[in-house]
Amino acid sequence: MQRAIDRRQFFLRGTALLAGTGMGSAFSPDARAAGEAGGVPQMRALEAAPGCWYVQGVSALGSTENQNFISNAGFIVTSESVVVIDALGSPALAERLLAEIRKVTPKQVSHVVVTHYHADHIYGLQVFEQAGARILAHQGGREYLHSDTARLRLQASRTELAPWIDERTRLVPATQWIDGRHELVVGDTKLVLQPVGPAHTPEDLAVYVPKARLLYAGDLVFRSRIPFVGQADSRNWIASLDKLLEFEAEVIVPGHGPASTQARKDIQLTRDYLVYLRKTMGAAARDMTPFEEAYEATDWSRFEHLPLFGAANRMNAYNTYLLMEHETP
Repeated sequence: MQRAIDRRQFFLRGTALLAGTGMGSAFSPDARAAGEAGGVPQMRALEAAPGCWYVQGVSALGSTENQNFISNAGFIVTSESVVVIDALGSPALAERLLAEIRKVTPKQVSHVVVTHYHADHIYGLQVFEQAGARILAHQGGREYLHSDTARLRLQASRTELAPWIDERTRLVPATQWIDGRHELVVGDTKLVLQPVGPAHTPEDLAVYVPKARLLYAGDLVFRSRIPFVGQADSRNWIASLDKLLEFEAEVIVPGHGPASTQARKDIQLTRDYLVYLRKTMGAAARDMTPFEEAYEATDWSRFEHLPLFGAANRMNAYNTYLLMEHETP
């Protein structure tokens, strides 16, 4: 029997998992991020294209030890000021990001663009708000921001991620909510803010820098590792990945993992994984095969070597199984 599942449940948030590997070369998938072996992870600004930078989180679950530094953030230095892409997973991390920016330029941060309202990308927003930056996000994030899910996630994080998340940490709304394609011009640089959800979240935004041919893809792209699927709309996510290729970017900075100069190849990994989840778990849902039986019978050999497969894959498969029950006629 099919379950009557409210579609909104497929967009409930959990703490985002798994980040990329490496703090060496800006494009090295083999570099190992500090923190995997324990201790506070390093943060270092990496230049992915002229004027376009990012910092790369560790490949781990959020924890007190890694300060919730499990995702990437970017920044673009324009002739006038700095535009930041995502704010990382704690106020302390946002302060560290500001320090990295100051090593590159004395210019102030004027804008922050939020690719989506997952905890590991937004808990640092208050630092930039206090510094006077304008915050831009897709209006789809409003519902989450005022939801019980967001409130309970923050409440849990104050315990699980203390002292980096505490009673002073708060959820920060956008200064400007956008709906549809938006061009942001700052100094000599144009940024194209393109809605690409609902996919990983309802409010997914990609940020394209035309003069650098660089795309900040948010969590639509996870490089060299298993994506965190959660309750995402995986059908639309696959379609959104195809849309990203239309930008013809030469460099992609993913939400997790090192930057890539092989956009099609790295987008394909995320796409193939989502397609495989939907194919295998969809067949099980249609045949009414119990999840545990279906999971054990599935051949995961193509993906099981990827980082954090053990931490994420079963949860991804189960959530996809529930989604496909809902989609199956």
